[in-house]
Amino acid sequence: MASIAVLFLFFIVIRAQGEGQTFITVECKTGNVGQFGQQSMLDCVVKTTQVVKDATILVVSWEKKDTEAIVLTFEKGKTVAQPRFRFAEPSWNEKNMNVSLLITNTTLEDIGEYKCVVMTDSGDSTNYTNLIVTAKYNKPMIHSNPEKITRDEDVTLTCSSEGGYPKGQLRWFDEHGQEWPESGPLTMEKTSNGLFKLTSRLSLLKSTIFSKYTCKVFNASGVKEDEAALEIPENPAEQEGRKEVDVPTKIVAPVVVIGSLIVGMLLVLVYKRRSQRDHRGMTFESAAEEGDHLNTQHNDNEA
Repeated sequence: MASIAVLFLFFIVIRAQGEGQTFITVECKTGNVGQFGQQSMLDCVVKTTQVVKDATILVVSWEKKDTEAIVLTFEKGKTVAQPRFRFAEPSWNEKNMNVSLLITNTTLEDIGEYKCVVMTDSGDSTNYTNLIVTAKYNKPMIHSNPEKITRDEDVTLTCSSEGGYPKGQLRWFDEHGQEWPESGPLTMEKTSNGLFKLTSRLSLLKSTIFSKYTCKVFNASGVKEDEAALEIPENPAEQEGRKEVDVPTKIVAPVVVIGSLIVGMLLVLVYKRRSQRDHRGMTFESAAEEGDHLNTQHNDNEA
């Protein structure tokens, strides 16, 4: 009897050790980033040990932790999922160890932690993963008050950008690329879909207005997503003054060119006349020398 009791106890120990062994594990990517309105994927894959040659998945369960809602289940060969949720691989079956979850038309409500439970004929495993959702801000829009800028009065510029998530920043720059930190405080409001609308105001004194201002929108990571620029025209009086300055310049330039041409032509004419005069002088001297030579020969003959 004692020997039977020992054998029974040994069998219980061996059974407990066998049940304690882990032949499969679910490995999940810790953090996943999705784009608002786009597809997002939560990566989880079943890994088996060398002991398991051909595992078969019996149950898969995806649960959103904060709401405890089951968004997808697979059991007894049948998959049941809430709208916008499905396996990442369209042809998934119980032999496919990729149990990743795909979310279509991602919303801000999808943010949070998810629990993935997998049961196979070779063991069970559970793991967790998170989803972060971001949205890109739209191109900023700039408005001025007053609408028509004359540089004769103070001006307030207003820049706004919406459709982004999480909270971003608006920053002002002048025509030289210098940032203007003197802008008013940034205001943020949530729209109906949970995304943010950013608004920033920049006050300008009439004596310090540049010709161009740029408003840039940055996401929560400090990366620029888009920008808009406003060019401020000059006053008519300033434009007229510039025209009056340009008129004498436009008149003087052609006069200088024409005068230079006349001087050049005169120099050429003087040079030609001088050359002709020198040539005549040389001809006259040659003729005189020839005459003297003939007279000399004639006198010699008479003698």
